[in-house]
Amino acid sequence: MTFLNEVTTRYPDAVSFAPGRPYEGFFEPEDVPAYLETYLAHLADRGLGRDAVRTALFQYGPTKGLINDLVARALANDEGLTVDPGSVVVTVGAQEGMLLTLRALCAGPDDVLLVSSPCYVGVTGAARLLDLTVRPVPEGPDGGPDPAAVRAAARAVRAEGRRPRALYVVPDFANPSGTSMPVSARTGLLEAAAEEGVLVVEDNPYGFFSRTPGQRPTLKALDRRRQVVYLGSFAKTCFPGARLGYVVADQEVAGPDGRRSLLADELAKLKSMTTVNTPALSQAVIGGMLLTHDCRLRAANAPATAHYAAGMDTLLRELDRHFPASVRRRLGISWTRPDGGFFAVLTVPFVADEAAMERCARDHGVLWTPMAPFYPAGGGEHRLRLSVSSLTQAQIIDGVAKLAAFLTA
Repeated sequence: MTFLNEVTTRYPDAVSFAPGRPYEGFFEPEDVPAYLETYLAHLADRGLGRDAVRTALFQYGPTKGLINDLVARALANDEGLTVDPGSVVVTVGAQEGMLLTLRALCAGPDDVLLVSSPCYVGVTGAARLLDLTVRPVPEGPDGGPDPAAVRAAARAVRAEGRRPRALYVVPDFANPSGTSMPVSARTGLLEAAAEEGVLVVEDNPYGFFSRTPGQRPTLKALDRRRQVVYLGSFAKTCFPGARLGYVVADQEVAGPDGRRSLLADELAKLKSMTTVNTPALSQAVIGGMLLTHDCRLRAANAPATAHYAAGMDTLLRELDRHFPASVRRRLGISWTRPDGGFFAVLTVPFVADEAAMERCARDHGVLWTPMAPFYPAGGGEHRLRLSVSSLTQAQIIDGVAKLAAFLTA
């Protein structure tokens, strides 16, 4: 991430397919105070007086969060999930949610985290900070970790005398691969995890950006055993500057003294020793945004979904135009064809490393992301990730033309 930031600064005029951030054309600065006013009015409607509102906004707040009820309403409306607000912990971005969840679930040196490979570097980075062992599980042919590979990895870990504790997966438009798991693969994954006694940590930042809403339920919506810990984020659906995420952790856990509680409560204890609480101002702004849209972010994000879909269509069309089938075969180039989300992946006949990307930026004016860092056990050296999320269609057309010149060279 540091290298990507540095190279972007060195080549500010390059078309950048590197960042997976939202398109800024959907953000208006004047919306922030409007959302804040909406949330303050909401507090007044609930009967809070001026002093109570002042305390809620300016003071340290509840560790588990202020807007848990609104998050629960949004999950019911958008994902069909019935969630008790008490099982929700509002976090400083989904990244804090990952860190807290891994620390809670993998408490000892014999606990092992299984991850889909290729894997988002945020979770492998969090595991590294916590000195956790990570065991990669290869993606299946349709995306997501292959159930048979999950079973094999879990059994291999147990054969070493260790405990396979949890499996991290992004089922929808995964970062970095852009793949989505079919419904049959989702049920198969849950069955495999249940058989092996492994909890599933589902990360869902991109699920709204599907051309066909509701086509693929979340793993949490399919969860009948409370085996899925659900990570959510408002970075892509609202705006990343608020740094707001959440964890749905409705599993019942037992302490050493036999006392039973929700996993969410244990996460809150850990959070109280790290960030103490999530900033009330960020929660108020996102809470106001939720209220403005009747806690229906899928509908509110319809323009963004259309924008990203058009961007992906443009990327795939331009790749086809510059590299017809005969040229692809001759050069040894191929790419994935996601049906939504932010990312597509190219396979190329050269090592797509940082040196190659810098040459591409310097000589051809276009940036992309090497895929090798997303493979915990190695691999991906001949693959690169393209993100369309922050670009206009005109920029994508220009960028693909420049990328084609580099790939051909």
